[in-house]
Amino acid sequence: MSGVLNLVSVGPGYEDLIVPRAIAALRDSDVIVAYELYLRWIAPHIEGKQVFSPPLTQERERAQLAIEHARKGARVSLISSGDIGIYAMAALAYEEMREDDTYAVNLVPGVTSANACASLLGSPLSHDFATLSLSDLLCPWEWIEHRARHIAQADLACVMYNVQSASRQEGVYRVLQLMLESKAPGTLCGVVRNAYRPGQQVDIYRLDELPGLKFDMLTTIVVGNRFTARKRGQIFTPRGYNDWAQPELPADLPALDKAAQEEALPDNAVWVFSGTSDGNALAAGLAAADIGPVVVSAASDHGGDLARQDCPGAAIWSGRQGVEARRRVLIAKGARVLLDATHPYARAMSEQLLGLSRELGIPYLRYERPSEYTVQDGEACDSVEQAAARAVATGQRIFLATGSKDLATFLQTPGAADRQWFVRQTAEPELIERALALGIPRERICAMQGPFSAEFNTALWRDWGIDCVVTKDSGGAGGYQAKVQAARALGIPLLVVARPQLAYPALVASVGDVTQMLDRAAPGRNTP
Repeated sequence: MSGVLNLVSVGPGYEDLIVPRAIAALRDSDVIVAYELYLRWIAPHIEGKQVFSPPLTQERERAQLAIEHARKGARVSLISSGDIGIYAMAALAYEEMREDDTYAVNLVPGVTSANACASLLGSPLSHDFATLSLSDLLCPWEWIEHRARHIAQADLACVMYNVQSASRQEGVYRVLQLMLESKAPGTLCGVVRNAYRPGQQVDIYRLDELPGLKFDMLTTIVVGNRFTARKRGQIFTPRGYNDWAQPELPADLPALDKAAQEEALPDNAVWVFSGTSDGNALAAGLAAADIGPVVVSAASDHGGDLARQDCPGAAIWSGRQGVEARRRVLIAKGARVLLDATHPYARAMSEQLLGLSRELGIPYLRYERPSEYTVQDGEACDSVEQAAARAVATGQRIFLATGSKDLATFLQTPGAADRQWFVRQTAEPELIERALALGIPRERICAMQGPFSAEFNTALWRDWGIDCVVTKDSGGAGGYQAKVQAARALGIPLLVVARPQLAYPALVASVGDVTQMLDRAAPGRNTP
């Protein structure tokens, strides 16, 4: 008598997501082989059947046991959650089968973790996407990084399985860094824990917020692409029908498409990576000096508009660009020097530029605005996490002057739910929506472009009854002293997040420094 081996998918957890064909296979089976957790989901359909449940780490033994009974003529169901053919038991069963086996094999599809998590977030997988397991138990870590890098370079939406375990803590942060090298920091993502199970949690973040979070093996991360957008508290990725046009170009380049805009950039130029007012001022000074062409690269269209206003004489390259686009253009244009004038806390961008400098053999200079922190200002914190813990321990009505990037870290700190949080950030709609999604009430959001005066800070914090302020050592261009003065006037504790420490090969502080370093770093190149 020939047996039957049913490879049965039972979905993400709740019984109403088990497909009817799976239920029919269970009821038609004599023997059930499953991890014990899955039995509670299918209990009504397996009464009176012979059940085997080897523990979690004995996946191969489960497959062998199911096949052994099928070879004896039994009708067997081997169970997996989600879809049994995706990161699950089906592959093990096929490995253990023999070509001369005579039992029938039926694979019953199911609702995958990717499908389940995507449905809770909205529709983030509506166009091309990839799945990536971060477990290196069965796959070398180098392969995982290689695949992650190419997924990011292709700007595919991505679902990450097996995100973080007790023994594998750092891998996810390495993969997120690879994603940030090619994907825009503001790429919308979802973090789903226990999808369609008790304790379900669903949150939406920017890609650059994810490295500040903690995960576990019950968490799935969904990373969008450049077109993923918000709608009614959820996210979706357009299918692409007639919607692949690039964002509108600046008014002074109405006839140029993206490729032509890049082609119009000058060769052999000093490339200034800016995004701050003092960075733009430095670029403007360089454009007015007798050093040859200057290109200002801004990370957003708004930053590009400011650079056109602030940097006459410089060429502007703006918008969301990944590392591949930067590498391509720097090579094509024979960049003379990379001048990193990004924000003091834009560590990921500085690391990317340092990497490109080494890879392409282009000299790197770092413009670092002077620190203004003194011990009399307030308590220094080595990290955002430390500042969050100290804020919870210090105040009840806490004002965050740290920007939007680290907001989730503060709000997920133990004890944060018992505090009232007030934030100030730029008036970008997506940032305001993000703050609201994290639970900040509208009346506690100050959406304005800084820097701000000491008088403004004093009035705002007094009216809001603030009793603790968290800021960064942002220097004069970031309005640091105005925050120190206001906190001192009100007697409010000030927590200052220290700057990230990187080993910069060369530091400059003025146009004169840059011209001297240019002569030493790349003498004789592009002399007018």
